Amino acid sequence: MVPFAGYSMPLSYGDVGQVASHSHVRNSVGIFDVGHMVQSNFRGTTVTQFLEWLTPSSLAQLKPYSSTLSVLLNTQGGIIDDTIVTKHSENAFYVVTNAGRRKEDLAWFAQKLEEWNAGKRADEAVEHQVLENWGLLALQGPEAASYLQSLTSFDLQQLTFGTSAFVPIEGFNLHVARGGYTGEDGFEVSIPPSQTVEVATLLSKPPVQLIGLGARDSLRLEAGMCLYGNDLDETTTPVEAGLSWVIGKDRKVSGGFIGADVIQKQLKDGPTRRRVGLVVDGAPARQGAKIFAPLGQEEIGVITSGIPSPTLGKNIAMGYIKSGWHKKGTEVEVEVRKQRRKAVLTPMPFVKPNYWRG
Repeated sequence: MVPFAGYSMPLSYGDVGQVASHSHVRNSVGIFDVGHMVQSNFRGTTVTQFLEWLTPSSLAQLKPYSSTLSVLLNTQGGIIDDTIVTKHSENAFYVVTNAGRRKEDLAWFAQKLEEWNAGKRADEAVEHQVLENWGLLALQGPEAASYLQSLTSFDLQQLTFGTSAFVPIEGFNLHVARGGYTGEDGFEVSIPPSQTVEVATLLSKPPVQLIGLGARDSLRLEAGMCLYGNDLDETTTPVEAGLSWVIGKDRKVSGGFIGADVIQKQLKDGPTRRRVGLVVDGAPARQGAKIFAPLGQEEIGVITSGIPSPTLGKNIAMGYIKSGWHKKGTEVEVEVRKQRRKAVLTPMPFVKPNYWRG
């Protein structure tokens, strides 16, 4: 067990190691307890406009029961947190944010809600409800759909990547979103507190294995996904982080979101640094390892996440590098254990995703 965002969480379960757990998700199906994440409902007649102020995404254009990755931005365009935003209707959104940013996110929501609701009529106010103690289970892997289908009459083929629905599962009616943090097909199931243990038992029978934080990290890194606190922080913008795609096309022009002036300038002029993927020779590069120009003393970047990839049998990493050095195939050097090691910039994701798109 390790401390994580105020919780005690397993790196792995029983005597099943990280690599075996990782491979089981890539080849079969595993379940992750991610109930530490913060689930929220936002409601109100102006809720779309409110969330479009907090994020740069085009939420007005989202169809009901569709989701998007987005970011909460500060006035400098820095990322307060990354988030999944799901539209239930024009007046209702379900938002999932990171446990490690709970205090900062909830304070930001409270401050911005107070600003937004000030002077508005009662029927225009936005309400925020945190779903305290709700469960959230992520069923992930190529066999996730067949396993979940055996528990429901709902046709899961209708539920494509990035969409959600209320699904009957053995007598429970639960919010199920198709997606996840592994690059595999999968589902995230939100569960009321009184039903969590029973649903978890239903969803964790063979061939499903319980998967801990260790494999969660290696799976997401192979999938090229960011971890807040490593790869994202309040000094990093979505343009630098390679997340410009979360910014709505219309919003790149119209702005209207917090930090828009900084983001629009970066979109026009280009950022001074960019998030990149690397394959590193020799020992794996970890967070904080410095990136250098080949055969030189010029420091050009830093590693933010790195692991030996169980799927590829190579050391993979992501980090930030000076613009101009960011092209794929560029050779650089990374300092690992006081030795310079050759690294090659490699497109992400490192492992091809297997999302169900219908």
